[in-house]
Amino acid sequence: MAKPNKKGPTKTVDVYCAKCKAQLFKYRKGGKGALVKCFKERISEDYTQLPCVCPNCEQQFARDTLVRGTPAFKMIGGKVTFK
Repeated sequence: MAKPNKKGPTKTVDVYCAKCKAQLFKYRKGGKGALVKCFKERISEDYTQLPCVCPNCEQQFARDTLVRGTPAFKMIGGKVTFK
């Protein structure tokens, strides 16, 4: 499998907790589909203290995993929104 593009897209999206609407991070997302995974190297600003846990309501919103050999967060369905 091919690794994700190192530079990545230039368009950033704000990722929010679906429960309390707290901002989790700014992410350089490619494409126009749903947010299924976030590659760690594409996160431009991180607002969380613990990885994969909302800093406000302390709900787990993702799982730490490897996707195509690259560290990533795999989102749990319905736990995050983005704009």
